[in-house]
Order: sequence, then structure tokens, then C-alpha cells
Amino acid sequence: MKVLYFAELKDMINQQSESIDLSEKVTVEVFKDLLLQRHPELTHKQFQIAVNEEFVKDKDMIGSGDTVALIPPVSGG
Repeated sequence: MKVLYFAELKDMINQQSESIDLSEKVTVEVFKDLLLQRHPELTHKQFQIAVNEEFVKDKDMIGSGDTVALIPPVSGG
């Protein structure tokens, strides 16, 4: 799967995207756990997850062919 990072998340891990290999589909909740093991610096950051350009919930599924975006909260002015 392709994982895209935006705004401060991109700066924290010093990359805009990466590929993560999954052998099977996982829930969004499991994906978050895997991601935080890979990037512990994101542990206390808030972000939403979108899969294939649609926001998802923790029980939704993610597969190897999906594009996952991590989007932190934004403020306007």
C-alpha cells in the first residue's frame, strides 16, 4: 500500500510518502498500531486516515492495493 503524509506529519518523519507491504487486509485500528511501531514519533499526534480519498473509521478494512493518507487537523483563519 502507499501511505501519504501531510503537513506536520510529513515534516516529523521527513518523508512525503512510503510503501508498506501487507500480506492481508487489516482494520484501520491495526494499521495505526503498525504505523506507530514504525514511526513512534507520531504516537501523540492527532490525525485522520483516508483510504482511497475517503475518510474511514477504526473498524474499516485496508488492503495492499489501497492508498492511505494521514491528515492532521487543520486550522483556518
